[in-house]
Amino acid sequence: MKTINLGQSGLGASQIALGVMRMGSLSSADATEVLETVHDAGVNFFDAADIYVDGRSEEVFGKALKNASFTRDDVYVQSKGGIVLDHSRSKGDLVFGQRYDFSKQHLLDAVDGSLQRLGVDYLDSFLLHRPDPLMEPEEIAEAFNELQASGKVRHFGVSNFNPSQIDMLQSHLNQKLLVDQLQFGVMHTGMVDSGMHVNMTDADSLDHDGGLLEYLRFHKMNVQAWSPYQYGMFEGVFIDNPKFPELNDKLQAVADKYSVTKNAIATAWITRMPQNIQVVLGSMNPNHLKESIAGADVQLEKQEWYDIYFAAGHVLP
Repeated sequence: MKTINLGQSGLGASQIALGVMRMGSLSSADATEVLETVHDAGVNFFDAADIYVDGRSEEVFGKALKNASFTRDDVYVQSKGGIVLDHSRSKGDLVFGQRYDFSKQHLLDAVDGSLQRLGVDYLDSFLLHRPDPLMEPEEIAEAFNELQASGKVRHFGVSNFNPSQIDMLQSHLNQKLLVDQLQFGVMHTGMVDSGMHVNMTDADSLDHDGGLLEYLRFHKMNVQAWSPYQYGMFEGVFIDNPKFPELNDKLQAVADKYSVTKNAIATAWITRMPQNIQVVLGSMNPNHLKESIAGADVQLEKQEWYDIYFAAGHVLP
C-alpha cells in the first residue's frame, strides 16, 4: 500500500482510507472483521463523523478498534463535525442537517463527543464537515487552538470547501489545513472537466469549484475522495449498474488486463491522478473492500485513464 503525506504534516497515511459512515448498522464482531480486513491490506487511516447514524457509527468503530489485533496508535483516526443533525429527515445511513454550526462551543463539544464515542484520547485530524455561511474564522481559530493545546486534536482540515473559503479560514489559523474532503470519482468529475474546457461555452466549461484541484495541489493540501463509486449524490453506484453499460464494459476490459475487478480499476482511476488523492472507501463488505483496495497497486497507463473517462460519457474539447 502506498503511503502519502497529508498536507505537510508528515503523517504517513495509506492512500486508501476506510470511511465508517455505514458501520453503525454492524455488530461489533462484523465491524471488527471489517477493520481487520482493511488493516491487513495496508489501510491505516479511518474517517468518521459525529453525525453518521446519529453517532452510532463512531460507537461501533470504537468498540471494534478495541477488539482489533492492532492498536489505536498503529492507525490514524479522523472525524468531522459542524453539522447539527435533523432527526426528522435522517434515516439510517442517509443523514441531513438542520444547520451548520462552527461556533467555538459547538466544535469543542463535537470533538469531545467524538472522542467519547470512539473511545480514544485524541484525533489525528478533525475536519469542518461543510462550509457554514455564518462561520466566524476568529472563533474557529480559538476552537482549533484550544483543541490542539489540550492534545485532543493534532491536525485540522475541511470538507467540501472551495478555495476562497479555505483562504479566508486559513488566514486566521495557526495550523495548516491538511485536506479537503470532496466527492470525486469517474462519474463525478466536474473538477477535471472544467480544467480541460477552459475558455469554452459548453456545460463542461462551467467551473463550480474555483479551480479546486489545482488550488489544493499548489497549496499542498490533499483531496480525500468520498463516494468514489457513486454517481450523482447518493443516487447509487455505477459499477454493475445497467445504466452505464459502456463504462462497465471498459472497466471490465481494463480489469481483465490487470487481473483485478472493476472496483479496483475505479480506485486506480482516482489514484492515477497526480494530486496524491486519498480514496475513502465506504463499503462494509470485506470482499468488496479487498477488491477496491487492490486498485491502489494498479498503475494505469495514461490512455487507459482517458479511455475510462470517455466511457463515463466525457469528451475532450
